[in-house]
Amino acid sequence: EVQLVESGGGLVQAGESLRLSCAASGFTYDDYTIAWFRRAPGKEREGVSSITTSEHVTYYADSVKGRFTISYDNAKNTMYLQMNSLKPEDTAVYYCAAGSRRWMRVLLSAPNRADYWGQGTQVTVSS
Repeated sequence: EVQLVESGGGLVQAGESLRLSCAASGFTYDDYTIAWFRRAPGKEREGVSSITTSEHVTYYADSVKGRFTISYDNAKNTMYLQMNSLKPEDTAVYYCAAGSRRWMRVLLSAPNRADYWGQGTQVTVSS
């Protein structure tokens, strides 16, 4: 069974950085698309960034391009999200999710394609 465990959330001030981690276990195939989503209070769930585990093809939401960097460590089966220049509007619960590699181009806009989800980690950015 695939399990995803997020960590690294916290409270920071605007302009500061955080790095989120998502430890994956139980993968049975060689290649998945795994992604970060976030949900802010009163808002819809938003796809933030995704990466394929084999070729490390990446996608980003326009709202985070140039500030966030996604990566995947195959030796550790762990995905990271380096978040720089954080803004109060980045405040949300951040979730990692995994699905088939074939959804790599659409997963951020189609979260229903994800097969597995983590429990989430809270990120709060104060102004």
